Amino acid sequence: MKLRFYGADRCVTGSCHCLEVNGKHILVDCGLQQGRDEIDNTALPFHPGSIDVVLVTHAHIDHSGRIPMLIKNGFQGKIITTRLTADLLDIMLQDSAHIQEQDAEYQNRKNKRAGRPEVEPIYTVADALRVREFIQTCEYGQDIPVVEGVTAQFIDAGHLLGSASIKLTCHEGDETRTVVFSGDIGNVDQPIIRDPQFFDSADYVLTESTYGDRNHTEVWSYTGQLAEIIDETLGKGGNVVIPSFAVGRTQELLYFIREIKDKNLVTSVKDFPVYVDSPLAKKATTIFCGDLRGYLDEDALALVQDGTHMFSFPGLHLTETVDESKLLNVDKTPKVIISASGMCDAGRIRHHLKYNLWRADSAVVFVGFQSPGTLGRNLLDGVDSVKLFGEDVAVRAKIVNFQGLSSHADRDHLLDWISHFKEPKPQHVFIVHGDREVAPLFAETVSAMGFDAHAPQYTEEYDLITCTQLAKGFLPERKKTVFDGQGSRAGVVYQKLLQAMDALQALVRRSKGRDNKTLGAMAEAIRKITEKFEF
Repeated sequence: MKLRFYGADRCVTGSCHCLEVNGKHILVDCGLQQGRDEIDNTALPFHPGSIDVVLVTHAHIDHSGRIPMLIKNGFQGKIITTRLTADLLDIMLQDSAHIQEQDAEYQNRKNKRAGRPEVEPIYTVADALRVREFIQTCEYGQDIPVVEGVTAQFIDAGHLLGSASIKLTCHEGDETRTVVFSGDIGNVDQPIIRDPQFFDSADYVLTESTYGDRNHTEVWSYTGQLAEIIDETLGKGGNVVIPSFAVGRTQELLYFIREIKDKNLVTSVKDFPVYVDSPLAKKATTIFCGDLRGYLDEDALALVQDGTHMFSFPGLHLTETVDESKLLNVDKTPKVIISASGMCDAGRIRHHLKYNLWRADSAVVFVGFQSPGTLGRNLLDGVDSVKLFGEDVAVRAKIVNFQGLSSHADRDHLLDWISHFKEPKPQHVFIVHGDREVAPLFAETVSAMGFDAHAPQYTEEYDLITCTQLAKGFLPERKKTVFDGQGSRAGVVYQKLLQAMDALQALVRRSKGRDNKTLGAMAEAIRKITEKFEF
C-alpha cells in the first residue's frame, strides 16, 4: 500500500496523487499546473495505462486539466466524481482543450517563421469530449466501490458546487488503512454553496495549504464593498473589469450584483450594465440553474423555492461571440465586465485589460488567488506596465484585491478542518497544494497541534502500512518569470527584490519561538536595511 505525490507538492496548482492498493493504482485528481510551470505539463510521471481509477475532487482545471491527456495516452479505467462535478467537467475540459489548441496554433505560427518544427496541443477538444465516456457519478455520503479492497466516500468540501473531500478505506491482506484527501477546502459563509463538511478519523490525511500562512481580510458585507467599488468607478465614467474564473466565482459575483441592484446600492449609474464575457461562464451559469438538490446552502435554497433567479437581473448581458466581446471596448458606456480567465493568463480578459489598464478612471478588481508568474499576480505586485498583444500598456487603473471573496479556507479555517480529526490522531498528515514557502510553514503549524506532519516533495513515495518514506522526491527548479515591461519597475532586478522579500518573510515566520536575543538582532538588522534604502 503506497502513496505517491505527482503534483501540487509545495506548489499551489497541478494536484495529482497516486494510491497503490493490491496492485491497483488510484489517481486522486490529475490537474494542470498553472502560472509559473515547475513541472512539464506535457509529460506524465507515470504510464497512463497503469492507472485503474481516477477520483476527481472538483472541476477546476488545476485538479482536472490533464484528464483528457491521460485518456489520449492510454488510460482505460473509470473516473468517479460527484454528479455536478461531472456536468462541470464536460464544459471546463472542452474549454481548456480549446485553449490548448489555440496556444499550439499561435506557437506554430512563430515556429514556422523561425524554421522550427511544429508542436501539438497536449490534448484537443476531441480528446476532452471522450472524458464523459469514462465517468461514473456519485452523490455525497455514498460508499462507492473503487477497486477490489477499496471503497470511497465523498463529502462536501464547500469550495465549488460539486466539490468534495474524499475518504478511501483500503484493505490489503490483513491490513486496513483510511486515507483522506481534502481537495480544496472552501471558505465559510459563502453564497450559494454549503460550508465544508468534515471527516473525524483517518490513518493518513492529505490537506491543502493555499492560505496556510494567512487569514482572509474580514469582510462585513460582500455586496457593500463591491457596490462601493462599482459606484465610485462608474461615477468617474470608467469601467469595472473583473477577471474571474468562469465556473463558481462568476456565479457568486452575479449573486452579489443581483443583491446590489435589488437594494439600489449603486447610485452613480442606477441601471448600470453588467457583461459576462465568457462562453464558458454562460454554459456554467446554465448548469448552476439546473438540479442542485443536495448542493445548495439554506439561503440559496430559500431563494430558489421562492422563485428568485439567483443569477439574473436587469442589465445583465451574456456575450457569446468574439464580435460581441470586441464591441464592449468600443462602447463608451460605463459598465461592469466579468471575464475569464481568473488569473489573466488566457482568454478575453486580456483584451479588456488592454483597453482599460491605462485608464485612470477604470478599476480592475481581483476576486481570487493569483498564482506567481501570472499576469494577475504581476498586477497585484505593482507593475507599472505590461505587454499585451505586443503592445506596452501602462497601468493607471485602480487595482483592487478583493481578498474577502475567496473560495479557499484561510489559515484558521484550515486548522479548524484538521482539528476535527480526533483521537487516535492520523499517523501522518501530508501538507500539499501550497506555495513552496507556505506548505512547510503550515506543516510546522499542524505539527504544533500534536500531529505528525510534513510537506512532501514531487515524486515522494510513502509506505502506508509501515508509515515510512520510500523515496524522498525532489523540488523542481523554478522557472524564471519573464517580465516584458520596458520601463516597468518589476523588471528582472525588481523580481529579484521581490524574491528576497519573500525569503525574508519566510525567515521571520520561521523565527517564531526563537530566543529574544536572536529576534532582537534580526529586527535591528532589518531596521538598518530599511533606513539605508529609504527614499
